[in-house]
Amino acid sequence: MIVLVDCNAFFCSCERLFRPDIWFKPVGVLSNNDGCFISRTRELKALGVKMGQPYFQVKELCEKNDVQVFSANFSLYTNISSRVTGMLKEISNRVEVYSIDEAFIEIDHMETGQLEGWAIELRARIFQEVGVPVSIGIARTKVLAKLANARAKKKIAGKFKGISVLDSEEREEIALKEFPVEDLWGVGRKSSLKLKNAGIYTAWQLKHESNYHKIQKMLTKVGRMIQDELKGLSCFPIELQTSKKKNITSSRSFSKPLTTLDELKEAVADFCSKACQKLRLQKSSCSYVGVHFRTSPFHNGPFVQKEGFIKLESATQDTRKIIHAAWLALEQHFEAGPAYAKAGIGLYDLCDEDQTQLTFFDEGDQACDVLLMKKMDQVNARDGEGTLRSFACGGAKKSWAVRHDKRSPRYLSGWTELPRVI
Repeated sequence: MIVLVDCNAFFCSCERLFRPDIWFKPVGVLSNNDGCFISRTRELKALGVKMGQPYFQVKELCEKNDVQVFSANFSLYTNISSRVTGMLKEISNRVEVYSIDEAFIEIDHMETGQLEGWAIELRARIFQEVGVPVSIGIARTKVLAKLANARAKKKIAGKFKGISVLDSEEREEIALKEFPVEDLWGVGRKSSLKLKNAGIYTAWQLKHESNYHKIQKMLTKVGRMIQDELKGLSCFPIELQTSKKKNITSSRSFSKPLTTLDELKEAVADFCSKACQKLRLQKSSCSYVGVHFRTSPFHNGPFVQKEGFIKLESATQDTRKIIHAAWLALEQHFEAGPAYAKAGIGLYDLCDEDQTQLTFFDEGDQACDVLLMKKMDQVNARDGEGTLRSFACGGAKKSWAVRHDKRSPRYLSGWTELPRVI
């Protein structure tokens, strides 16, 4: 059986974890620069606030209804996510971390009749030991587990209390008949329109559609695999190892437009530091560094967009070398005058760190440099992001930095922001 554990309104739940006074109040979390809502509690949804809606459009509504609004605090969310994942790995050695708030588990050591009680205990244990509420869906395949989890979230008239177990064909059929096809995992808006035009409105109808050629023509091979998963045939196995990224990028919009080369250099260096940390985390090196920067498409002047690439002599994961390459590309393409609203960097042509191809005259990353980068990552992981950084990144306070005026403290990733007990 496949188990899907999904944290409810995860970012909001993390904020509530250290603020019991807002547990029953509407809560929302905003994107970078405090732009749009990226997480909402049920109470906030009930007020009509939509996912992705700009905060400025509903600011008055939020103030009137005492909505607790937070800037995104991803270091906190990642830490809480790791705690949930760690607990799941104690239960099973077959765990796939699907996203920051979702994980699939494969279990095969339990009788069918025990599944519901086991799920209730697991849900209670996660809430007790980590502090975030979760929904649990259990079924024979990933698609069915996703469907079960969606049912678990609904809590229709108290019927589903965060748990939905499809452990028999009878339960599967009931669930499929009431589940709209557009809500199926892997079925997008355009695909759902094609299915509805063909008279297929529910997951049950898709499962029992006998014209397989028609389904594959409308939804490609993936659609046929989804149909087989609805029948209980596993087509998407548990992925135990996360595949390495082929490219790593880091970009942000600035809180204010930048007009000087020095300001852009500082921002690009900061983006390089973040990207290199991810590069080393997956034990890779990069051979190409790209830089892009542009003005805002909404300002009155002409739209300006620039990009440049630098090929390194040999692949590296050293932040200093990558910043140097990014600065070269920036200097080559910088144009004075425009006010740049966004910039970013990209690390391309990645390879495993132990398979770097050296040039005849290049010794690659020296052992002392590799150790320095490793120690820097360890300190930042322990004491908070940016504790150790390249001088090229500038000071701690940056005029262009992303706005996060409503960000909560880094309760679990910064010594200076630990919660105080009085």
